[in-house]
Amino acid sequence: MSLDCPILHVDMDAFYASVMIRDRPELHDVPVVVGGGHRGVVLSANYPARRYGIRSGMPGAEAARLCPQAVTMPPDFGLLTPVSKAIMETFRTITPLVEVTSLDEAFLDVRGAVRLFGPPEAIAERLRSRIRAEHGITCSVGIAASISVAKLASRQAKPDGVRVIVPDRFVAEVHPLDVGVLYGVGEATRQRLHRLGLVTVGDVAAIEVGLLRRMLGHHLGGHLHALVWGSDRTELVPGGAGVFGFGEGEPEGSMGAQHTLAVDVRDRAALRRELLRLTARVTARVRGAARTGRTVTVTVRFTDFTTVQRSRTLPEPTDVTQEVYAVAVTLLDALLDARRPRPAAVRLVGVRVEGLRHLRPVDTRQLALGERDPGWPDADRAVDRAVGRFGSAAVRRASLL
Repeated sequence: MSLDCPILHVDMDAFYASVMIRDRPELHDVPVVVGGGHRGVVLSANYPARRYGIRSGMPGAEAARLCPQAVTMPPDFGLLTPVSKAIMETFRTITPLVEVTSLDEAFLDVRGAVRLFGPPEAIAERLRSRIRAEHGITCSVGIAASISVAKLASRQAKPDGVRVIVPDRFVAEVHPLDVGVLYGVGEATRQRLHRLGLVTVGDVAAIEVGLLRRMLGHHLGGHLHALVWGSDRTELVPGGAGVFGFGEGEPEGSMGAQHTLAVDVRDRAALRRELLRLTARVTARVRGAARTGRTVTVTVRFTDFTTVQRSRTLPEPTDVTQEVYAVAVTLLDALLDARRPRPAAVRLVGVRVEGLRHLRPVDTRQLALGERDPGWPDADRAVDRAVGRFGSAAVRRASLL
């Protein structure tokens, strides 16, 4: 079994809420929601709150309607991030093959650790015991041969359990389930499959892959075919999720920030100012990590909760705020123009720099003949030094005052 199921998916149980209330015993049996509020979305809800139907990603107003008596608190990343980092380091004491997907979950490949620590089930129990003892929270572990099946198993193990799905039992245990249980199949895809009469995992598995691609598109059809047979990715990409402040995971090769606005905003000048503020925050982190990135992605969420993204890849990698912002503004305008003729009221805006790589001396861009050095890199680093010494309010762009 240790060779058949080397992939563990470890997922903290209601991580944000668990950490926020672990030293407050009076809240352990009370519905608690982290995030949300009047304008935001729920980042986490403890299990008493989940009994009312509250779930992550739900608008805060809806959560308040479902459970008016719930205690709502903002996330404290100064508390959450160190706990997350410590847990990830615990994982790396077992195996160096750790793929972190967010603050509260990661995949582990333990095939090289079984001789020292025993079979995957024993490793799972060892990790759960350490996390409970060292951090006062619980986690659930899924064990399988591939990424998606381990993720499915950890969901079934919640809360505070271990679940193994071996390859020989995959068809019997998974094919009768609703297709929405598959990792990466969101509600929109689930509804689309249901409209086609494909309700269970087995229904999709019965469709030949070529026909599935013709029905759903080449990429989605092929991806679903792999998922329904448990034959998706089995090799991990070791890496970390990065430090972030908005409650969404980042892959190792990107850094981003987004913000839910206090009121719906239609004014483009106001949206551009918010985008500049977020861009400055992100590029400062990129420079602080000695990285540069080539792809800029802008996210916009409208008042109907439609969320859209656009990306553009630059000719050369950069960590310069003004260069990233210039691209981000173009992407923002394109997203807003796509909503015409209806007025585009926005409730959330975000920016991300992707394709990060370590900064090297050769990454310095050569100016073209006759091109004038705008001086932005030097200005950015001067701001970084001032902020590092005197705090984030020491230097601000005039347009943000």
